[in-house]
Amino acid sequence: MDKAEIVKLREFLRRSFGAPALQVAPDSKSADAADVSLGERKIGAITVDDEDGDRSFSFAMSVPVGRSVLQDYLRRLFENDKLTVMSRLNKADSVELNNGPEFLGVVSADDPKGSSFTLQMAILDIDLDDE
Repeated sequence: MDKAEIVKLREFLRRSFGAPALQVAPDSKSADAADVSLGERKIGAITVDDEDGDRSFSFAMSVPVGRSVLQDYLRRLFENDKLTVMSRLNKADSVELNNGPEFLGVVSADDPKGSSFTLQMAILDIDLDDE
């Protein structure tokens, strides 16, 4: 990822989560990855996907709480009361994360008991055109 992509990804994630303090920085170990943080705390990572000739990105974040407090945890983390967790049709092991009406990504259970989750968010290169 180059510097311009890092800036666009940062602005995209800030707008998506409603979190102006969110930071994106290059990963020191891989040119195709970046770390996402809030303050001093690393909360996730972005990786590049260049398959099929289209450039896209994947944001992944571990969420160390159970389903019953998932929405509250994400709202507190990003300081955004518009974040909502919604059920998915015919899916019991995952939910959708939205910011108001805007779909952000899928939050999937890491274990059958649903005691921790992972947020997966796809970011297409066209999503970054407005940034």
